[in-house]
Amino acid sequence: MTAKNHTNALPACYGIIPARWQSSRFPGKALAEILGKPMICHVYERAVQCARLTSVVLATDDARIQAAARQWHIPVVMTRADHPSGTDRVLEAARILQLPADAVVVNIQGDEPALEADMLSQLLAPFAAARIQVTTLARKISAKEAQNPDRVKVVLADDGQALYFSRAPIPHALDGHRADYYGHIGIYAFRMEALVQFVSLERGRLETAEKLEQLRLLENNIPVHVVKTEHQSIGVDRPADLQVVSNIMRKNDSVRK
Repeated sequence: MTAKNHTNALPACYGIIPARWQSSRFPGKALAEILGKPMICHVYERAVQCARLTSVVLATDDARIQAAARQWHIPVVMTRADHPSGTDRVLEAARILQLPADAVVVNIQGDEPALEADMLSQLLAPFAAARIQVTTLARKISAKEAQNPDRVKVVLADDGQALYFSRAPIPHALDGHRADYYGHIGIYAFRMEALVQFVSLERGRLETAEKLEQLRLLENNIPVHVVKTEHQSIGVDRPADLQVVSNIMRKNDSVRK
């Protein structure tokens, strides 16, 4: 059965921004200053512009981040410090907030300050089809960008289903053939049932090898629908990324003006 034959109105959608202090490459990056504001403030302000989201809340385990959120009038919930991934933190926050069982929950990465609200709308649109359980975004990138292991790549089927995510440049083109590369944008939306199932699963060998939690879904035959977007959003992994993302945000803001 096709999604076209079984479509409904979107369920209630909620955004949760997981943010922790510890980071092996950039401790405290959630509060790193970008254009005069902490990074989480930019993420929140952009996320709440998405009309499809009922609410957006920050989920953290650190009192410093909690204090900054309150200073910038960002709704915040405190979660445990022992979560192995941001998605685990999102589920705890969803339970604290008592979100409905039929909700769609968006895991909005706290290190994506160049996020565009339209990206969230694109991410949520497929949930009008009952068969969609998990969605994420990808953008076409250059072969040069694909060489960067910090830039996660995804290959997908013709129907948009993810086949594999990797830090390696995939697909690998041989004999002079040209390959199209898609950079994964680390924002996810889950039906509540799929989110609960994801967190209940053990880490698999592929997730462990690549250090990519989304591979846990594919290893357990949970389909991930990838939405192609023209929007650019660069995650902040290291202090050097702050200048890059600042330049992108200035450029995008000047275009909107």
